[in-house]
Amino acid sequence: MAFTIVTVAEMQFMAGANVDPTGDVTANHQFLHDMAAGYLSGFIQDDVIAGYGNYDTVTKQMINEWAARMGGMQLILFNPATYTDLIEAEDMVQVHIYRMEKIEKDLEEGAVQKQLKVNT
Repeated sequence: MAFTIVTVAEMQFMAGANVDPTGDVTANHQFLHDMAAGYLSGFIQDDVIAGYGNYDTVTKQMINEWAARMGGMQLILFNPATYTDLIEAEDMVQVHIYRMEKIEKDLEEGAVQKQLKVNT
């Protein structure tokens, strides 16, 4: 299923092969999409759902990756016991957090702010 800023397949990819299927359900995917959109809308000071079509390709890719990583991380955290080892789940979450912070920095300083004329 595709949402505006991320697809289910992208969230599942970021969650990895050992994701708990009881948490990997449509209702949670919708919730995670909406949660990511809400956070990103506040962060970049623009409604990412309404404005998504107006962003350049790079901005869309950054928003998409952030939302996929956030969704994947939440699916991991739903039940990390399904992973081979707890450290596997923790390591995956840490990688997502690191990358999400980098994307936030780029969004904060990057072209999206110039496109939206925010903080310029």
